[in-house]
Amino acid sequence: MNQNAPVIQINNVSFAYRNRMVLDKINLSVQQNDYIAIIGPNGGGKTTFLKLILGILRPDSGTISVLGQSPDKASHHIGYVPQNHHGNDHFPISVMDIVLMGCLSPKKCFFYSLKKKYGSKALKILDRLNIANYANHNMDSLSGGQRQRVFIARALMTDPDILLLDEPTTGIDSKGQTEFYELLRSLNQSLTIIMVSHDMNVLSTHVKSVACVNQHLYYHDQSEISENMIHRMYPNVMSADCPLEFIAHGVPHRVLQLHQHKGKKND
Repeated sequence: MNQNAPVIQINNVSFAYRNRMVLDKINLSVQQNDYIAIIGPNGGGKTTFLKLILGILRPDSGTISVLGQSPDKASHHIGYVPQNHHGNDHFPISVMDIVLMGCLSPKKCFFYSLKKKYGSKALKILDRLNIANYANHNMDSLSGGQRQRVFIARALMTDPDILLLDEPTTGIDSKGQTEFYELLRSLNQSLTIIMVSHDMNVLSTHVKSVACVNQHLYYHDQSEISENMIHRMYPNVMSADCPLEFIAHGVPHRVLQLHQHKGKKND
């Protein structure tokens, strides 16, 4: 693959679910070592966007190339940390067991042999993420930030070139979030990172660029968000009489001025 070629190239991709258009003719070029935040309202298509890159979903039209290949053929080059891990928090499984699951595949389905073959590698990755001391701890004894490090360690077991994260700081306190973003900054030295986030604070301090996804995709090659991008993301909420102070959980709120046509304040 040409070193100057995009690691991900998305051309005119559309995807509908049960006749509802989720993504409409989106385009994006992702360069090596990019660090992109994907923002937008709930239901705007952000998670669908990640699943198309992963090859879990296929576009109805358009093309996606990952490292010069189709997403399904390039899947081993992508590490993925989903938003919900759908596990029983009280199930007695260790940190090491979770990390070793990153090596499982249809052709490698014998879990009992993974520790012998990949245990040393797993420990090195855990050490890199500063949680090697927790290798034999049960997952239910870890904080939210520590758990996310474990799931990243699992994603790194295949030596990916690209790391996709879907709202990775959900349930992590502010101190843990700061440490987590510093970890991602370090990983970005060798990995391309695409992260779905509702955290506006991450934009000015951590990521390199922003893509706003709300059925369409609006790319901004900087970490700041312009007023025009906000209007594009939330066309049914924003208006000239309705200035935005902040965004939380994907929904703009706290209106600062009076709605002249209603004559009352909203919050």
